[in-house]
Amino acid sequence: MPVIDLSHTIKNGMPVFPGTETPTIEEVFSHEMHGFCEHRLNIFSHIGTHIDAPNHMIPGGETLDKMDVSRFIGPGMCIDCTHKNPKSPQINIDDLIPYEAEISECDFILLNTGWYTNWGMDKYFTHYPALNEEAARWLVDFDLKGVGVDVISIDSAEISGYGVHNILLEQGTIIIENLNNLHQLPEEGFIFSCLPLKFNNADGSPVRAIATY
Repeated sequence: MPVIDLSHTIKNGMPVFPGTETPTIEEVFSHEMHGFCEHRLNIFSHIGTHIDAPNHMIPGGETLDKMDVSRFIGPGMCIDCTHKNPKSPQINIDDLIPYEAEISECDFILLNTGWYTNWGMDKYFTHYPALNEEAARWLVDFDLKGVGVDVISIDSAEISGYGVHNILLEQGTIIIENLNNLHQLPEEGFIFSCLPLKFNNADGSPVRAIATY
């Protein structure tokens, strides 16, 4: 059974959303001095490949630790959005309608913009392809478990506010950001998994996102 890793590695100095502190990962116990190895991790809940829970934007919204674990796994499909570019960055309804029948059979929709190839570069943070609000409203009618993107945010950096976040999260649709390696996926016929850390009142969490088929 092929397994595809769709996650970025969490490490010191990694790219993070502007204003967020970078992780601090340090070895506290070593094989040489203590006979075993253990690290201290100081990380924010929305770094690297991660999930946004409804509570991230919606006061009183559901947190990841309160969700049934089945919410984080299910049939997925990957939609090719690599034709989008900084001059025409919006992912709109017209880009999604050709896949309407397939979307209705899936739990997770992953939008492959190819932007993850800019991970580690300054350009990763601006002018990336992003879902617009009209397309987000269209997607919530499918009762999806989640929508995943290979960019820093499901909302455009050039549009103020978090309209797309709010549209999806108000309906309980989780958001997976900073996905990686989406070019390795078939369009459909795979199972997507994005299991979060189970910590109290989790508004979000890094995940090891994978696909199996």
